[in-house]
Amino acid sequence: MVAGVSDALWNNGRACGKSYRVKCLGGANEAPHPCKNGNTAVVKVVDYCKAGCQGIINLSKYAFSTIADPDAGIIQVEFNEV
Repeated sequence: MVAGVSDALWNNGRACGKSYRVKCLGGANEAPHPCKNGNTAVVKVVDYCKAGCQGIINLSKYAFSTIADPDAGIIQVEFNEV
């Protein structure tokens, strides 16, 4: 599972290759029950999320669907480096 990160984590490319455990905390819009029962996903940073990025960490579709309903769109997450 992979992710791209914004300037908040990118650190001039030093974030590339780092892994983060990500957990859904709730929806950022009106989607009911966006999180999947406390599931977490460990993602590897493989890309830089350029200006216009929606948040700090941009999960791949597979990683997102592991922790949240894909129809939720945007979610609030908690993440920690592992």
